[in-house]
Amino acid sequence: MVSKLEKKEVRRSPLPPFTTSKLQQEAARWLQFPAKKTMSIAQKLYEGRELGKEGPIGLITYMRTDSFRIAEEALREVRGYIRENYDPAFLPVKARVFKNAAKAQDAHEAIRPASVAYKPKDIRQYLSNDQFRLYQLIWNRFVASQMNPAILDQTIIDTTAGGGDYLFRAHGSVMRFPGYTIVYTEGKEDNENEDDSGMTLPEVSEGEALTLISLSTEQKFTQPPPRFSEATLVRELEEKGIGRPSTYAAILSTIAERDYVRKEKGKFYPTDLGILITELLVKNFPRILDVAFTAALENQLDSIEEGKNNRLDTLNDFYIPFAEELKKARAEMRNIKKEETPTDVVCDKCGSTMVIKWGKNGKFIACSNYPACKNTMNIARDENGQTSREETQITDTICTKCGRNMAIKEGRFGRFLGCSAYPECKNTMPISCGVKCPEEGCGGYICERRTKKGKIFFGCSRYPDCTYALWERPVPETCPQCGAPFLVERSARGERTYIACLHKDCGYKRAP
Repeated sequence: MVSKLEKKEVRRSPLPPFTTSKLQQEAARWLQFPAKKTMSIAQKLYEGRELGKEGPIGLITYMRTDSFRIAEEALREVRGYIRENYDPAFLPVKARVFKNAAKAQDAHEAIRPASVAYKPKDIRQYLSNDQFRLYQLIWNRFVASQMNPAILDQTIIDTTAGGGDYLFRAHGSVMRFPGYTIVYTEGKEDNENEDDSGMTLPEVSEGEALTLISLSTEQKFTQPPPRFSEATLVRELEEKGIGRPSTYAAILSTIAERDYVRKEKGKFYPTDLGILITELLVKNFPRILDVAFTAALENQLDSIEEGKNNRLDTLNDFYIPFAEELKKARAEMRNIKKEETPTDVVCDKCGSTMVIKWGKNGKFIACSNYPACKNTMNIARDENGQTSREETQITDTICTKCGRNMAIKEGRFGRFLGCSAYPECKNTMPISCGVKCPEEGCGGYICERRTKKGKIFFGCSRYPDCTYALWERPVPETCPQCGAPFLVERSARGERTYIACLHKDCGYKRAP
């Protein structure tokens, strides 16, 4: 029986235009841009792009800001644009003014188009694809911020059974007026639940008896907190008061470049090196490695700027105790490079016990008889975390220097072929994907490589003589539709990987 029926109108107001941190978060969600890339593209849009006969035009306002403030002339222009291009119902009676955060410096206004007259579609020909996508995001958000709210009709139906012992609740809402969502909607993380917009519930009345047609159950478990993405990590930095909007991109790129984290499917995972560094620093510098300390230091810097604090006093308050902590750490901190952890693995060259050591590329297994024996192996761990040697994968590729077989090895920039006779022979070769380089007259082949940040890409073996490269993994099959020399693996957001033609305009696609 329907025990309760509730209907109400829900209004969803538009979000303010972008600040630096919000731009980085939304660009990560919608465009999958790292924060560093977002800021680099925004810098170019701010500095100006050549727009044909008009010459160089700055397309956005300054991109390092924590303010929602909008200039009066910009408000007049965007309201005029909405009035001319949309139904009158979309334009509020007066301009929307958004309140800044309590600690906002407000040195620059919000990130917005320099002029809404430069519509994204009209200037697309003058921008790269990434520049266009980011500019469109900024333009849409700004225009939407000055529109009326979206209006939804929300329905909640409570149904009871078993004499009132069991309660079932259904939510549904239907968009009555789209408002600002006709231009812009906020991106969501994969773990964030979607709302019930668009879900229509049947017409019922309170007290109406219902007939059970079917009953389905779904078991759910408590989930651990999700891994950080670019967007959620920037949000966490902002909420905890760590760094400034202008430093978020540098923070994220630094932890990746130093191999403290690795990125898989858009999520950050700490590496062994990152975990070790964190443990050592937190243990030896607990006062500094505290979120509250970092946020307090930011406040002290603000006070110096405002003339409330003396910079020398602030420096002394920090450095005098820090110097003592540093002296103590130098004397007591573990020397990781000298540590050796014994294993059950026996050296296959001299019979000595192998030990786990730390190198510039992380953990590895080395012979305890070093330097007499220089045998090393990569580390492998089973499902219980037990360490073992990683079996060397011998290939059919012959070493061009000594004639022995090459083996697959792992280095800082990914997998490569190294001579199985190492250290006697130190020859190395890139791993071929079985595909010849398509550049005319090159003669090289495509091989797997890795950027300094650890991202895999595929480039010509004759680099730097040939700079051909692509992100998609090549598949050694000729396209049956257009005859392209090879196919590639592709995947769209939320879709499974598929095999497609090298040339996107061909359109050939199949399951893997």
